[in-house]
Amino acid sequence: MKLSYILILLLAAGHFACTTTRKTSRLAAGIDTLFNSPTLAQHHVGFALYDPETKRMLHERQADHYFTPASNTKLFTFYAGLCVLGDSVPALRYSLRKSPLGASTLGASTLGDSLVIWGTGDPSLLHPDLPRSRVFDFLKSRPEKLVFSNQNSTQATYGPGWGWDNYSDEYQAELSSLPVYGNILRFKVDEARRWQPALAYFRRYLALDSSLSAVQRNLTTNLFRLPGVPATPNRVQDVPYLTSPELTVQLLADTLKKEVRLRNVPFDRTARTMHSVPVDTLYQRMLQVSDNMLAEHVMLLVSGVVSDTLSVPRGIAHVRKTFLADLPDQPNWVDGSGLSRYNLFTPRTMINLLEKISAKVPRERLFRLLAVGGLNGTLKNQYKGGAPFVFAKTGSLSGVYNLSGYLVAKSGKVLLFSFMNNNFLVPTAEVRRQVERVLRAVREEY
Repeated sequence: MKLSYILILLLAAGHFACTTTRKTSRLAAGIDTLFNSPTLAQHHVGFALYDPETKRMLHERQADHYFTPASNTKLFTFYAGLCVLGDSVPALRYSLRKSPLGASTLGASTLGDSLVIWGTGDPSLLHPDLPRSRVFDFLKSRPEKLVFSNQNSTQATYGPGWGWDNYSDEYQAELSSLPVYGNILRFKVDEARRWQPALAYFRRYLALDSSLSAVQRNLTTNLFRLPGVPATPNRVQDVPYLTSPELTVQLLADTLKKEVRLRNVPFDRTARTMHSVPVDTLYQRMLQVSDNMLAEHVMLLVSGVVSDTLSVPRGIAHVRKTFLADLPDQPNWVDGSGLSRYNLFTPRTMINLLEKISAKVPRERLFRLLAVGGLNGTLKNQYKGGAPFVFAKTGSLSGVYNLSGYLVAKSGKVLLFSFMNNNFLVPTAEVRRQVERVLRAVREEY
């Protein structure tokens, strides 16, 4: 009797498994037909669809092949921050030095009490698109002389493989240990239809050029050339400035209205840490509008927490070894933003990363940080109509369009997906339409 009952259960389970397998096979075959598109047939396409509840890959298409991820790299940066940073951003390391100070320390013996500060890579100080940081009021109110040291940074101003000719484009701001104003100079067109810099400090570095239609910075200097013809009112343009420790102290002094000195003070490991804005302030803008400057500086923040040196490669190496050693395909991960074409990830590695992220972040918070189809960020103009069902990160370069994230199916099931497109010549808008067509069909089927 007992044996018969067990046999019945086994037969029922086998029937359910076969039925489920047949259904999954039909769905997979249906998804296969979705890729029969002239647009998708002419370039490299990778796709992976995963059910986190059953722990099963529902569909794979070249999921083990490497693709240039572009800004899908920011999902790796996001995970790095989740693993290393706390709830708020470490903004400054500082140490109070009582007078007299020896010449070997600051190069002078009569400076009096000094507050030595080292940057952490926090990008929020005076950033035009972020909430006010506590750092400004802290530095403004200190009675000591301010001394800035860059001795804890080995980071180059650009990441490996970045395009040199993008130096004047807003998406390629430089890296620095203590960014000020987001390392960009914002220009606005006034009522007289003339370009005006947001910072008066840079007015001495302006020139007119009637051959231009937009503001352009010189390659090797902070000379900004402005169009000499009237511009459209209310137009805004952000242009990266050429960073240096010397310019950092000049901008701080100009803004704080107090002296700030630059000295090569070795980093003090006992220095106190001051925090600024909530980390989600950085994550949300980094993921929704794909802010490269924030992404790179999140990786500098990670490096500063796990070591006494600011270095994106050092931060990446720590996260790979400590938190990502079990990925199905080890990535070539070289920067925080995805600007570099040296980055290479596979779709199934992206799926594994998405699963790790969702294990660390409650779904409500996660969906609030990502771009939402039809609502905000880089997906605002796609997936419109009805309830939002795509919560994801885009990734675009010339000939590259990727989308990886979470899809809420009609059944209510939340699926993980990574759709990667490389080496196409058609307009990116056409590839985006094909990706949306496939994902809408997946939503209906599941």
